[in-house]
This record gives sequence, structure tokens and C-alpha cells, in this order.
Amino acid sequence: MRILTILMLAGLVVDPLWAADHRKGKPGTGNALDRLICESQEPTGGQVAMSSPGSLYNGGGRLADLARDLRAAQVHDLVTIVVADRASAVSKGSTSSTRKAETRAGVSALAGPVRASGPLGQLANLGGQSKLDGQAETSRQSVLETTISARVTHVLPNGNLIVEGTKDVMINSERQKVIIRGVVRWNDLSPGNRVSSDRLSDLEVRVEGCGVVQDAIRRPNFLFRLLNGLLPF
Repeated sequence: MRILTILMLAGLVVDPLWAADHRKGKPGTGNALDRLICESQEPTGGQVAMSSPGSLYNGGGRLADLARDLRAAQVHDLVTIVVADRASAVSKGSTSSTRKAETRAGVSALAGPVRASGPLGQLANLGGQSKLDGQAETSRQSVLETTISARVTHVLPNGNLIVEGTKDVMINSERQKVIIRGVVRWNDLSPGNRVSSDRLSDLEVRVEGCGVVQDAIRRPNFLFRLLNGLLPF
């Protein structure tokens, strides 16, 4: 009874703190959109240009300068990445080894002039031969084609942009998540803010999935692999 009372009091203390954090927009866990919303709500040191009431002109707007290039150049700008990655690898190997050995021993003479004959003539006759022929071939091919919009997270001093984006798709209880991250040059962006994946440096692409198909092809558990290595059949 005493333990139950302590747990109830602990819950009353922790629950308001947890609710306060969520009211502040700082949840413990969340996806990329939740983190982006929290970052946008945090105060920044810069001053935001405010337009006067009734004014049609905003000096801080993106269209204030008609000669301005509208390609992504600032943090939180969006870039569309066309991923078309094809990788194939083929490895072949062969080995051949042959070895042959032969040894004979016998008695040619016994007690001087007497010649040994019969079984004494050949006491031992040993021979051995080994041959090894091996061939191996491995082949692997992967294809990934998708289009994903990424967000500029950092702007490097030389003008290059670090972009990161995620794409989460769920169809018939099958979930697939694509994560892409890399560095792109501002000059490689098209007027529509599109860029091919082969233009990104330090490219990181991860494809994660969960569902019935993923459960069927997942790695066997530790006990199964242990028994498979110990049992001879």
C-alpha cells in the first residue's frame, strides 16, 4: 500500500512537468516536422522586417528585388532532389593448385655380396597427390529511383548548402522511409530548385522499411544463428 501511494505521488509530480514541456512545444520525441515547428517557434536574434499597415510594398520580401535569384540560398529553403542511383559490382576469382610426392625405400644388398630379394627389396613405397580447383563469383546490383524535397539546414562559408530530407510512405501496412543528406553547390541548382543526386557531395541515402515484407526478410535471431553454427547438419 505504501509503495502504491509513492508511485501515485510520483505520477502527479512528473505529469505536470511533462505537460508543461509539451505546452512549450518541446516534446521529448517527434518526427522531422515536429522538430521544424519547434525550431520555428524559438525566438531568434535577428530582426524581422515588418510591413506598415496598408502598405503594398514589403522591403524584406523575396520579391522586393526583381533581379534577385529565387534559387535556394538560405536556411529552410527547399530543394527538390532527383535520386537515380544505380550500382553494380561483379567479382570473379579462381584458384588451382597441384602437388605430388612419392617416396620409396628398400634393401639392395644384405651382408655384403648377398642381394636382397622378395619382400626385403621394397620395404616401403609411399606416394601422395593433392589437387585443388576452386572458382568463385559474386554479383550485386541495386537500383534506387525517387524524387524527394529536402530542406537547407546549413549554409557553408563558401556558399555550399547542406540539405536534408525525409520521405515517409505507408501503403497497405507497409511503411517505407527514405532519408537523404548531402552537400550541394548553389550553382548546380536549376531555376526550379531541382538537382540530381549525382551532384551532391558526401551523399547519404538510407531506405528503411517495416511491415510484412520486412518481417519476412529480416535477419534470423541470435539463437537460430548460434544453433546453425554449432549443429553439423
